[in-house]
Amino acid sequence: MNQFKVVATVVEKSVLRYTPAGIPIATATLVHDSKQEQAGGQRQVEFEIPAIAAGEISKRFLDIELGAPMCFTGFLARKNRNSKSIVFHVTEFEVAENETNLLD
Repeated sequence: MNQFKVVATVVEKSVLRYTPAGIPIATATLVHDSKQEQAGGQRQVEFEIPAIAAGEISKRFLDIELGAPMCFTGFLARKNRNSKSIVFHVTEFEVAENETNLLD
């Protein structure tokens, strides 16, 4: 199963574009920062990940306020067939209610 869920903030977003098939696409950069339990201790976790939203969700995705903590759900995939870089494909999101539970 390939499911990724994270609380992050949008720090950069693009304008809406369309594929040749007419599917709306929105891209953004998400930033995550939290403390996680590992091996009996606290570990600081910080990362930035490119994200994409396609279809009906894309317009709502671009309406997210910069810096607002949101809970994003989706899957990870290569940027393209020949790339080793990954992109987070967002399929759902909601306002993050509890910022302390950042990673699932």
